[in-house]
Amino acid sequence: MTFKSVDEANKAVIDKIVNSAPFLVDVVPAKEKIQELNEGKVLLHAGPPIQWDDMTGPMQGSCIGASLFEGWAETEEEARKMLESGQVQFIPCHHVNAVGPMGGITSANMPVFVVENRSEGNEAYCIMNEGIGKVLRFGAYSEEVINRLNWMKDVLGPTIGKALKLTDGGLNINVMIAKAITMGDEFHQRNIAASLIFLKELSPYIVQLDMDDKDRAAVIKFLADTDQFFLNIAMATGKAVLDGARTVQEGTVVTAMCRNGKDFGIRISGMGDEWFTAPVNTPQGLFFTGYSQEDANPDIGDSAITETFGVGGMAMIAAPGVTRFVGAGGFQDALNTSNEMTEICIGQNQNFTIPTWDFQGTCLGIDARKVVETGIEPVINTGIAHKQAGIGQVGAGTVRAPKACFEKALEAYAKKLGII
Repeated sequence: MTFKSVDEANKAVIDKIVNSAPFLVDVVPAKEKIQELNEGKVLLHAGPPIQWDDMTGPMQGSCIGASLFEGWAETEEEARKMLESGQVQFIPCHHVNAVGPMGGITSANMPVFVVENRSEGNEAYCIMNEGIGKVLRFGAYSEEVINRLNWMKDVLGPTIGKALKLTDGGLNINVMIAKAITMGDEFHQRNIAASLIFLKELSPYIVQLDMDDKDRAAVIKFLADTDQFFLNIAMATGKAVLDGARTVQEGTVVTAMCRNGKDFGIRISGMGDEWFTAPVNTPQGLFFTGYSQEDANPDIGDSAITETFGVGGMAMIAAPGVTRFVGAGGFQDALNTSNEMTEICIGQNQNFTIPTWDFQGTCLGIDARKVVETGIEPVINTGIAHKQAGIGQVGAGTVRAPKACFEKALEAYAKKLGII
């Protein structure tokens, strides 16, 4: 497919985003969908490529926890020795149709959401949200964390998978997002409405399953208690939609943004699988009692796929209730942020209209050209991890994608086109 101009190519990319049809169809062990996880000791991680020695504390902690969960080691010391000696292969989630929150560490037996983008026939995957408290995604690996992961593998994942099989072709995610955005969600730091909509849609099927009543009650309670449960569905959705859109291999639309604690990486439609990186920033925000900016880990996670999709920090105005939580001020600040983000986007997505924004659609198609031209860097809502493994989340805030990534991407694309 050839285009007369970059603008024409970009329109083809964003048309695929608007016309996408993501459905949540299953929950299965990651190894059933990702062949690479069956080839020895392999862990997926968030962000562009990185190796053990360059990982920050939380990501290393997550690797230790995953090693304990998979039974590769029985103690933290054994796990560290194994990881330090190079016995484990590391692959970015993005390289295998997946995304992962915070450390993004995904191993063979962890259950993953399966989102099918029916407009393009592709799938994407993301591990499930572990809830609150000590969790693997923030680098914790205590017995409590491993026990919860085993429960998710043995009870939660299979229950949701079986319930989805009873639906008529899965759950239409566009419909859930369209409803939840009118109820105050932005799908990165606030997913309360979407998580409740998910529970509402799925619970009639869960109650039909032939299963232990205590397990059923535990599943329902976990889903009811986990306000951020939908985030991981939103992440898999963003990945499925944007992977479908980047089959148009021309143009300057940003198709991925992610971070690994060392580098921030982006992809653009015209450069396919190539990563363009710059040193990652550290989030600024509000901290839980007893913690401060000095404790913050550099930015980490694949969850910026939500902003790439046009929600999260890009849609701050949809969730004024979250602005104080991420240290972003009040309603006017949220409005200013979303208005500013339109300056670096190609259009707006009328599938997801925002009542508090006079029913304008969410931001559609971050254009690397506009980022460089205006100097406006995409804003990302994010959780803040403690820089030491095992302590977990210490706050929430915002961070900006470094402009240098976009400059490098444009320069490479200009070379590809023969402009420079």
